[in-house]
Amino acid sequence: MEIAYYPGCTLRTSAKNFESSSIAVADHLGITFKELSQWNCCGTVYSLASDDLMKHLAPVRVLIRAQEDNKENGLDNKLVTLCSMCYNTVKMANHLVKNDEEKLDTINQFMDEEPDYEADVNVLHFLQLLDEIGIDRIKENTKKSLEVLNLACYYGCYLLRPEEASIDEEPEAPSIMERIMEAAGARTIDYPFKNECCGSYLTVTEKKYTAERTYKIISSVVNRGADAIVLSCPLCAFNLDRRQKQAKELHANMKSIPIFYFPQLLGLAFGINSNELGFNMHYVDPRPLLKEKRLIKR
Repeated sequence: MEIAYYPGCTLRTSAKNFESSSIAVADHLGITFKELSQWNCCGTVYSLASDDLMKHLAPVRVLIRAQEDNKENGLDNKLVTLCSMCYNTVKMANHLVKNDEEKLDTINQFMDEEPDYEADVNVLHFLQLLDEIGIDRIKENTKKSLEVLNLACYYGCYLLRPEEASIDEEPEAPSIMERIMEAAGARTIDYPFKNECCGSYLTVTEKKYTAERTYKIISSVVNRGADAIVLSCPLCAFNLDRRQKQAKELHANMKSIPIFYFPQLLGLAFGINSNELGFNMHYVDPRPLLKEKRLIKR
């Protein structure tokens, strides 16, 4: 199976381990990510202003690239993303132009040197693709069960809101990530903050506020017996991982726990070499936990 793939900026910098582990997991399942022949930044955040079409040019240009590459390669007109923010921005821009012919026409006329976007690309997050492939397929490929891990799945904002972008039919009580991790043997815990904001870009200007959010979320899962948090957003990963230092300065009783991208743990379950999964890039080193649970040797 081949599918068009949009990496986005962060997966080529601070979240390289997210991309490398995702590609390794996809390859193991027989999925080939066909990176877009050209791509640009998605714009990072979907503009909520109804008349701000300029902000939608970047994600629509990404969709045009997917449309053209899929035609050239004879692929289904789909586009898969990994970063939650890229997913939300491209998904919502796609939703906008699919449901407003006037705005689509305006954007197409403005980008007169580009082919017209036909508004027929289906934007998917990797979690949705895994869910489509099926839980049984994940179980079949699991060589090393994650049954020794208690995981807290964290969705944050961009995978679930607004409703049109939600990767789960129940955005207030999502379970898609839990189903996938449980298929690899892990135990998952329920807690009240899995779809609350981590602080997002306030981490730049209001580090203390983001540290407090980190403390609130991590304390909640630790009190419920979680060994680690698993997620899909590089910004959430930064806030919940690196802001643990500031959170501990504010709350000396806080217990640090590792923060994983979901394909890193799926990769371990599939028997993929841990060197491909990027565990060395974390602020809170996850390797002691993985050694303790005998999921890695060194």
